[in-house]
Amino acid sequence: MRTLITDILASDPEISAIETAKCGSEALLKLEMFRPDCVTLDLVMPGESGLTTLETIMATHPTPVIILSALAKKDATSTFECLAAGAVAFVPKPSGELSLDIETVKTEILETVKAVSQVSRNKLKQSERHGLQKLRHPRISHSKIIVIGASTGGPQSVEKILSLLPEGYPCPILVVQHMPSSFFVESYAERLNKNYPLKVKVIEDQELLEAGTVYLAIPEFNLNFHRRLAQDRYSRESGRNANSVTITLKEEKLDLNSSIDRAMCAVVKLYGSNTVGVILSGIGKDGTEGMKAIRAAQGTTIAQDKDALIFGMPRSAIEAGVVDRVLALEGIAEALNDLVRAKEAKI
Repeated sequence: MRTLITDILASDPEISAIETAKCGSEALLKLEMFRPDCVTLDLVMPGESGLTTLETIMATHPTPVIILSALAKKDATSTFECLAAGAVAFVPKPSGELSLDIETVKTEILETVKAVSQVSRNKLKQSERHGLQKLRHPRISHSKIIVIGASTGGPQSVEKILSLLPEGYPCPILVVQHMPSSFFVESYAERLNKNYPLKVKVIEDQELLEAGTVYLAIPEFNLNFHRRLAQDRYSRESGRNANSVTITLKEEKLDLNSSIDRAMCAVVKLYGSNTVGVILSGIGKDGTEGMKAIRAAQGTTIAQDKDALIFGMPRSAIEAGVVDRVLALEGIAEALNDLVRAKEAKI
């Protein structure tokens, strides 16, 4: 595997694969000797685990790390533990520890290595352990919706924002995070639901959107949003489902790298100026067209600043002139709290 991965990296003239290591201790020794711009790290190695090696790297020689492992595909929990420990990205091996078909993810490996190798060491740190904060938000009824788009480096950014939003947040939040399959999305939802105050779940067909809930989109599905008027007496009297919004899902062969654009454009068709779009860390320019649609509908658009691990997606939206505010993660959370304290919105 070390030979095959080296050959893939060497095939790109912009990349120099300077060393390999067969275990964590050897990797740490060579890391100190050669100081590479980026490390690809397996999770299953002789001796100490990949996670332990990663934690030592971040503690002693912070370096951008990409998890390249079959375990990333089989055990998503381990992958998210690595992201929390400081890894920037992950690429699952396609067919087990000995993936002789590693060439099938060649493009993804090369693109990820080139993007991650540009990450400043100053941005690398272990994620803060926020735990379950029982912050309370004023009970204000809103028909706004928050749409957050993220890719490489995004899971850490999403977690930071959610840790700063209180329980009882008065509108729904849709998160579109680039991930290779629904398996990862489901594991990500479990992690977020366990560690943060807001309810987090994967979107289901005919889902009824509720305030205070974070919905994770599955990249393989197209989303459609529909307004439904309350029909029963209980709904009319309580207001629980009055003017409620449901989501229908349609599974299609879709390009992962346009999933944020599709979701934002679907949301803004119904919510119009009550849509709040947020673009976080990621490779490429997904979300730029979606932010453009939100801006055209007089909604609110926010992009993460240059402290994003990968500034590609925020920079694309900023350069396109479709961003109202450019903020650090703490500022984004503060802005989202301020926006839902504004005058009640109407669909």
